[in-house]
Amino acid sequence: MTIQRATRPAQPGIDSRLLCESACRVIAIEAAAVSALGERIGDHFAEACRIFLGCRGRVVVTGMGKSGHIAGKIAATLASTGTPAFFVHPGEAGHGDLGMITPEDAVLALSHSGDSAEILTILPILKRIGIPLVAMTGNLQSPLAREADVSLDTGVREEACPLGLAPTSSTTAALAMGDALAVALLESRGFSREDFAFSHPSGSLGRRLLIRVSDIMHKDDLIPRVLEDVLVRDAVLEMTAKKLGMTAVVDADGRLQGIFTDGDLSRLLERSVDVLQVPIREVMTRNCATVERDRLAAETVRIMEEKRINALLVVDAERGLVGALNMHDVLQAGVV
Repeated sequence: MTIQRATRPAQPGIDSRLLCESACRVIAIEAAAVSALGERIGDHFAEACRIFLGCRGRVVVTGMGKSGHIAGKIAATLASTGTPAFFVHPGEAGHGDLGMITPEDAVLALSHSGDSAEILTILPILKRIGIPLVAMTGNLQSPLAREADVSLDTGVREEACPLGLAPTSSTTAALAMGDALAVALLESRGFSREDFAFSHPSGSLGRRLLIRVSDIMHKDDLIPRVLEDVLVRDAVLEMTAKKLGMTAVVDADGRLQGIFTDGDLSRLLERSVDVLQVPIREVMTRNCATVERDRLAAETVRIMEEKRINALLVVDAERGLVGALNMHDVLQAGVV
């Protein structure tokens, strides 16, 4: 026998204005809930921060149901902003996952009601281990709040759900309080953009902040270079072979003397210069722009844009040629 679920008929005639009014009402209610949190930030919040700053292990974030989803996001935000953290499902904790928690850790437990059975079940074990407990709850008279070392009030006047059933304002408030904790800890630790990038090497910020010139430059035999006593035709052959649109010009000791580019070649041809006879030293660009190998690749973009060039040579402290790169290399690396 096939069981069919009853479905409500589509209602295409619903007034768009009513839909928008409903959305605006939800946003207003949740905005008010978040705004009210500011009045509750004080000694309890500061003490919670001190607990997490003094934690020698990790912050274990837990919550059940919708609070669990918010707890997972808070754990991820903490971890990416300098506070090692992870999420533990309270139901699974009672079936073995408590073994993931060590005496060096601290716990952040989320429960709007403050009486989630799964969380209350594991509290005696946490107390026995002696782990600091910070509660985030909408009921400061709840069992969770009473057992916690510090309780953060995330209570709301009303849920945005008109039935008063679906967690809406309460989860938004908890999420905002979690962000407040993460940022306060971030600033206390002196966490920098570079530190953030190390946690996000696959993101665009990580690429911009971590990739250095030495990571993307052409090295060794891939560097286009000619000696300063060769003819232009030899330089053109080198440029063609290495396909970077330019070649470095060096002396016998490998020190950079100048650069010759596709643009320089075009200008010579426009003047009807015989490239088979002209020495490269007479037409190369001296005092060309260079960078060091340990510079951030993102800086090369600014240099090339300011000087309106498409390629850079990489030199050491003695102007020895060690690499070459062009705008295509930077783009391919995802720096911009």
